[in-house]
This record gives sequence, structure tokens and C-alpha cells, in this order.
Amino acid sequence: MNLTSPFFTATTRTVSTLGALVLLAALSGCATADSGAAASSSASAAATATAEADAAAGNCAGVTVVVDFGTLDADTVTECVDATEPIAASQTLATTGVTTEGSVEYGDQIVCRVNERPAADETVVVEGEESFTETCASMPPAYAYWALWVKAAPDADWDYAMEGLGTLEVEPGQSVGLVYTTGIETPTPGS
Repeated sequence: MNLTSPFFTATTRTVSTLGALVLLAALSGCATADSGAAASSSASAAATATAEADAAAGNCAGVTVVVDFGTLDADTVTECVDATEPIAASQTLATTGVTTEGSVEYGDQIVCRVNERPAADETVVVEGEESFTETCASMPPAYAYWALWVKAAPDADWDYAMEGLGTLEVEPGQSVGLVYTTGIETPTPGS
């Protein structure tokens, strides 16, 4: 797929945005003693809280994953995925438990659903636009889609991903994000 074709150039916002981004629940450095399920559960919860706090504070030595559901009314995911070398953005999402679905026509080069949202039977309403139900057959409308973002360094600005989720790789110290974007504004992850 040529992502520099006129079609994709004209729809850079949609493709890049839909290319999508993601999260983590990496529990690096968290060894739990085998002293029972309660101790393991407590250690896992503490490790997850630490990973989320590190990611939110920009202290992630691996890859920070941010998923913002926007108007889909779900909790934002911010996690730090343990990585010491380049890693597929899709793998960072999977590591955090975030699931994605592409489209029939474009496969995993775009993101149609994240954690099954918008659901196949969910009516998406955007003020001033025609309501619809996402079928994931092709490109979503330009006024309601998953945008894929990357951040080159903790102190850098977010940029649209220049390739789809299916091929995007990120490196330690970078961030990947998905934002469900509605209307004409394109908010960055965490904004």
C-alpha cells in the first residue's frame, strides 16, 4: 500500500489518525513472590499503578501508550510498556491489553475499533454531522475516526503517525497514542 498516493495525501488526517496508537501494562522489574494469589494480585496492582504513574509523568524508559476514547465515554489508558529495542506499535497495545480492529478494505493500516469501540451496534453522534454506525468496511468518516499519534521523545510534541498501525514501530523513549477524534478538531493524546 502506497501511503504517499494522492488519495492518502488528501486524507492524511484520516489515515494518519486512523493509523492509530495504544497502551501498556508492562510490569518490568516486578517480581512477585509466590506467596499466594493475594500477594501476586497486590504486586501486580502496584506494578500497574507504578507503570501508569511513570507513563503519565513521562518517566517511561520503554514505550508510553496512551489511548483516549474521546466521546466514546471510556477511561483513558496511559501505560508504560517495557522495551529495550524497537517494537511494533501493535505489540505495545497488545501488551497493555488494548485490542484493535482494522477495516475490511485497509486491514490493519487503519484503526476502526479499539477495545470494541465504537461497537458494531453503537450509533456515533457528532454534532452537525450525520449519525452513523461503524461497519469497519472501509474508511470511517472524516469527522469520527481513530487517530494514530507518535511522540519521538518525552519532551517532543505529538505528531500524526506517517504509517499505519500494521507497520509502525516505536523505540524506547517514544510514545504511541490513539485518540477517537470527532468533529473538526484533532486533539492529541492526553489533551
